[in-house]
Order: sequence, then structure tokens, then C-alpha cells
Amino acid sequence: MMHIGLFVPCYVDQFYPRVAIATLELLEKLGYRVSVPPDQTCCGQPMANSGYERYSKKTMELFVKNFASYDYIVAPSGSCVYHVRKHYDTLEQTPEVAHIRERTVDICEFLVNHCDKALPESNFPYRVGLHQSCHGQRGLRFGKSSEVVAEPFSIVRQLLESVEGIELVDLQRADECCGFGGTFAIAEEAVSVKMGKDRVQDHILNGAQVITGTDMSCLMHMEGIIRRRQLPLRVMHVSEILNHTHQHEPSS
Repeated sequence: MMHIGLFVPCYVDQFYPRVAIATLELLEKLGYRVSVPPDQTCCGQPMANSGYERYSKKTMELFVKNFASYDYIVAPSGSCVYHVRKHYDTLEQTPEVAHIRERTVDICEFLVNHCDKALPESNFPYRVGLHQSCHGQRGLRFGKSSEVVAEPFSIVRQLLESVEGIELVDLQRADECCGFGGTFAIAEEAVSVKMGKDRVQDHILNGAQVITGTDMSCLMHMEGIIRRRQLPLRVMHVSEILNHTHQHEPSS
């Protein structure tokens, strides 16, 4: 049986553990053997993106040590997956490093490209706006971005369309960045906030009740704006919607 290692990003562990639980439950409903290595920490992205790549090396080596033995490493984060796949080239390319770079995937990517089982039934009778995060959309090619001339596709939207009762709303600028960008939100606070307000407003204008996406970092940024402005919106990770049943109300 395929053995999956669940990577829980640091901000999910600290602020949104419900997302890790939903992802674990979803994989277990599909019949996979899933383990959560207890010694796991961050993937190293915050330090590396801030210009301290040399200080993130030990963190990246720990990631390799924790996950090298699994068939797939699944994470509820396109951003962290992008860092492991694209930026771990700074490590010595041992067989273990090559393995985790090839087999670390986002949960949506895993469900569409590597899972040969039917998704469990889910029901989510709400109007939902999909936020296409930059790392997932343009980095991992989860969907066609607006600057590319090609047939439109989105693996995340494809998954959401399988959910009973869901109504996906169309946005004016469907693949615009939310403005978070990790430390960009600190270094360029005013620009970051303006971009976030614009993204939230697009969802409001089109009648969304819930904003979803593949990265809680983007959703966390927009949730801060939603709370300050007391808007009638919630944010939820895609895993939570795919794992949703009649028995649960949307998370707040």
C-alpha cells in the first residue's frame, strides 16, 4: 500500500491545524496509509526567501531526513511544495534529496495526477470564490494563467466542481496575486494591503460567501482584511471543502 507522509506547513500547524486534519482525513477516506512525522518543522522557505538561504540549509536537511522514506509527501500548500521542488537544488543532490524533490506534491495535485481512486462524497452548498495562489498557478501550473495563450484549465476548480451543492463564482481578475508574498507583506505593507483589499473586493462584488485556495498563507492575508472590515466572508482551504459533509458548518 502506498505510504504517504503528510507535511504540515508551519503556519498551518500554528494557526490553521484544522486544514492539516482535513487533509489527513481526506487521504485516509481514500484508503491511503498516512503518517505525520512528529519531528517535522518548516520547509525553510521563509528564511530562504528573505535572503538567508544558508541559514535554512539545516531546516531543509531535516525535511529530507523526515520524509525520504515515503512514497509521496503530500502538503496542503502549493507554496511550500514549490520551495521543496524548485529550491532544494542548493542541497547536495543525493538519492534522498532527488526523491523528495520529485515526490513532494500539493494535495490537489496529488488527487488529480497521482490518485487512482474516486473522491469521497462531499457537500458544500455555498457560493465559493477560488483564489489562485501565485506559486500554485504559475509555479506548479495548477491552471492556465491569463498571460498565457492556451486552453483554460484549473485542476483546483476541477476538484471543486465535483463537490455537491457548490456554486463557484466567476471573478473579474481570476488569477491576481493577493499581495501577501511572505516577507513582502512586511517590507511593502501598504502595497500588500491594497492588493489584498482588491482581491477581497472582487470576491465580494461577485457574491462569494467563502474564499478558498491551496495556500492558507494567501487566505490568512485576506482573512485579516475580512475581519478588520467585518465582511460577510469566510476563508477555507480546498481540503476542508473536499472533506466537508452535511454534519459540519463552514469553519470560521
